[in-house]
Amino acid sequence: MLVKVFPFLAWFKNYDKASFQVDALSGLTVALVLIPQSMAYAQLAGLPAYFGLYASFLPPMIAALFGSSRQLATGPVAIVSLMTSASLAPLATAGSPGYVAYAVLLALMVGIFQLTLGVLRLGLVVNFLSHPVVNGFTNAAALIIASSQLSKMFGVYVDNAPHHYETIINVVKAAIHYTHWPTLLIGIFAFGIMYGLKWLSPRIPNVLVAVVITTAISWATGFQHDRLVDINAIESPEARQLIEDFNQAALAIPTLADERTQLGEASTKAKKSHDEIGVLDAEHMLEVTNLTITHKKEDVHRYREQLRAIHFAGVVQDDESIKFYVKDNVPAGLESDGRTWRVKVGNEALDTAQLKMMGGGAVVGTIPKGLPSLSVPKIDFGVMLHLMPYAAIISLLGFMEAIAIAKSMAGKTGHRLDPNQELIGQGLGNICGAIGKSYPTSGSFSRSAVNLQAGAVSGLSSVFTSMAVVIVLLFFTPLLYHLPQAVLAAVIMMAVIGLLNVSGFIHAWKAKWYDGAISIISFAGTLVFAPHLDKGIYIGVALSLGVFLYKSMRPRVVFLSRSEDEELRCVTTHGLNECPYVTLVRFDGPLFFANASYLEDTITEMVQTKNGLNHILLAAQGINDIDASGEEALSLIVDRVRSNGIDISMCGVNEAVMEVFERTHFLAKIGEDHIYPTLEKGIVAVHKVAHENNPEANCPLLNACQLVEA
Repeated sequence: MLVKVFPFLAWFKNYDKASFQVDALSGLTVALVLIPQSMAYAQLAGLPAYFGLYASFLPPMIAALFGSSRQLATGPVAIVSLMTSASLAPLATAGSPGYVAYAVLLALMVGIFQLTLGVLRLGLVVNFLSHPVVNGFTNAAALIIASSQLSKMFGVYVDNAPHHYETIINVVKAAIHYTHWPTLLIGIFAFGIMYGLKWLSPRIPNVLVAVVITTAISWATGFQHDRLVDINAIESPEARQLIEDFNQAALAIPTLADERTQLGEASTKAKKSHDEIGVLDAEHMLEVTNLTITHKKEDVHRYREQLRAIHFAGVVQDDESIKFYVKDNVPAGLESDGRTWRVKVGNEALDTAQLKMMGGGAVVGTIPKGLPSLSVPKIDFGVMLHLMPYAAIISLLGFMEAIAIAKSMAGKTGHRLDPNQELIGQGLGNICGAIGKSYPTSGSFSRSAVNLQAGAVSGLSSVFTSMAVVIVLLFFTPLLYHLPQAVLAAVIMMAVIGLLNVSGFIHAWKAKWYDGAISIISFAGTLVFAPHLDKGIYIGVALSLGVFLYKSMRPRVVFLSRSEDEELRCVTTHGLNECPYVTLVRFDGPLFFANASYLEDTITEMVQTKNGLNHILLAAQGINDIDASGEEALSLIVDRVRSNGIDISMCGVNEAVMEVFERTHFLAKIGEDHIYPTLEKGIVAVHKVAHENNPEANCPLLNACQLVEA
């Protein structure tokens, strides 16, 4: 009982000092990969980089302690990070305090959902996400993730468009004119280090080496070069006017948002008091305010794009201050400092007394020192209602990724894997992570592979991983200040290459053409509707359920005959001759309300078209279940067939179906002497009767029957 409640107690059976040392080394090795990866994934989720470290603190340890896999490495992963960003984008601005709060709340919801499924032993619910759907979604997500990092690689800034492909088009347009070459070069250099080390020596933590080298270069060369200046330092009336227009529009939005909240409350109050005129007035003003906010957001977007498109040249003055002129418009006789300067503009109004001018590349910047404060996320039921479908999708996708990795490793190590216990571990990891300011996490394929290759014996390796992250948060965060954003983008792009699986489409198509089609449509739908990734999942699940329902409503009804190798095979598929007097029919699937009429219609049509028929033998081996509608359909078939002067029998009826026959009138109706235990015995009995007055020397069933009797 203790081991069931605390699975980690099983680790210490036959555990020794050597195992402890191996786990410690494995945990530290995984931490070397996890720390830079987690920071990159946090930014993919729309969060400050250090939240990746927070997500690497409690989840790996808790998930390992209460899961069933001993080598699964839990933490931030690409797909879940992308889904987090997609789910929170409509609610708040990426990186804002509200956005962070919602991300933590989402982690709590995901954890509760997974824990509930695990406790109720409902792990099989993941089967609703079929392999073709997951394959299509994962391939599309990999392309979306990789392309979303292009702006950081080129050092350009664009606003997100309604569709992801539109954003990428804007990034490419901006890159043609405004690429920051040092940023692009350091990103390519990081790629070269990671790819080269992966090819030369996979055991070396290539991500860590790339991060260390590029961070050192960034610090030594002054890769980041920001300057705080007064607006008067900008020698461009047009640029100064744009800044003022941007601030005016940006400052108007919070005021309008407060008005919208007040109008919403007024509308609710009027509805409660049944004041119809008050409701109409409030809703009218609410629509006007929403429209005004939309226009202001469009203004902010337009001014921001125009400001980002202006590149300045800096001219150092005698007093060491600096003046900024529009590039290529520097007055004659003045010499620029050789840098390309840009105004740092985000979603908030700019401080005109301290404008941030960027003359270099973007870096991670300041990371708060110390551990995150532990607290339960603030519960907001309105937000939770919006996040509910996303939480369910993230829970299932994250668990599918984790369990697939865990199963693969369990096959190599021989350890027993319990999917429901793994759900409990992942759920508790996300719940405890939310208390420690984490966003949703899952099992990582790359880090689990590192853990396995390092020889991890138990989940204690994940505990050491968490402890290594704690040490970094407490003592080493200043070392990460100069880490270039382009390097984090390269880390993400390198990691998602492994998610691309073109052969998955081919395999699905070869198995069943409609599975291949579902995979391709899921892929295309996810790409087209991005960043609304949930729509791609919904399309795939709907198609899978549609195919399942269609197949359930129209299962295979096969007419059988004897082939040359004495086996009973499909007449149509193999082009076989049938006995003119006996028809063998096999129904493949459960017989229930959705398909009962299909069997009835098929047999009725066959009776009407086949002349000379005097007996039907229904092979029931494939009917593994039957309901009231199915039993009623069989009764109608018996009545209709016999009313046409044709007899009918059944063979191979299993126990569950026979129990239904015995509890209803059907067994008496068809006759117990018309139920045969096997198909061969049924053929022997039926053949004699059917051919008494109709001798047929060339009957395809004749030789087989004589062999059986002999």
